[in-house]
Amino acid sequence: MSDSVRRIAQWKAKCTPERTKATLDSIRENMSARYEAATAALTAMETDVKQTLNAQGVNTINYVPYLSFARQLYKLSNKKSISGESLAIEAAVLVEKWRARGLSRDVLVAIRFQNFSIDEPKP
Repeated sequence: MSDSVRRIAQWKAKCTPERTKATLDSIRENMSARYEAATAALTAMETDVKQTLNAQGVNTINYVPYLSFARQLYKLSNKKSISGESLAIEAAVLVEKWRARGLSRDVLVAIRFQNFSIDEPKP
């Protein structure tokens, strides 16, 4: 029997709907708890960013792109593999990306600093 045929047969044997359901049933509670915690944290961040946008005088019709920028910063700042100066450099790149899309640099920097405590990168 060829290696590929054997691999396919083994995969079919272990990837049955019943086995998959049993696995998901056993971890569902933990998955649900992690999702609820992540959703609560994301919602809290968005609420804080909306307060910053309000303080900066941004019209509510323009909130969507600024919240998209904030979500990208949130995802970046929650990575375990990036912090410090590397995070500051990546955040500066995001600021320039969204500034090029027509958003105010001052508002983007305010979100970056006030909501995520990320300073400007060192020259």
